[in-house]
Amino acid sequence: MDANAPPRRVREAPGRCYEDFVVGDVYEHRPGRTITQADNTWFSLLTMNPHPLHCDEEYGKTSEFGRCIVASPLTVAILVGLSVRDVSYRAIANLGWRDIRMTAPVFAGDTLYAESEVLEKRPSASRPTTGIVTVRTTGRNQDGKVVCTYERSVLVPRRPEGAAPAGEREGR
Repeated sequence: MDANAPPRRVREAPGRCYEDFVVGDVYEHRPGRTITQADNTWFSLLTMNPHPLHCDEEYGKTSEFGRCIVASPLTVAILVGLSVRDVSYRAIANLGWRDIRMTAPVFAGDTLYAESEVLEKRPSASRPTTGIVTVRTTGRNQDGKVVCTYERSVLVPRRPEGAAPAGEREGR
């Protein structure tokens, strides 16, 4: 709920402040995202990744996969994007990713789904109006197969003293 919204109107207030995160909570990020070969080709071109396994179908046929695979940085980027509304919409900064694992290939036509578990949180030692939250995100394809996991830490704002969580303001 946005305090600047006109009376009797509700303005969406996505994202979480530091206090809204609870260690052990798991956020299921929906909807999923189906990846196309055009996504894969454009991402490869945009990032200057010339590997033929991402854009040359004839080359892909000769690989152990029998077809092109999605560039792994694209898989990570989509999973991060899927998690933004729940994890980092209000983030001030991404502080880092660690332990990124690509556990299965992703192909054009696959639909990715993600979930993030809150692993830890702590107030920032250098910025008293913020906190640091660390999550483990797991990406699965349409068959439920885990294709990627990683941990990410974000710097998020703390809720001002006395402010109610989003959705609880004005009696809602």
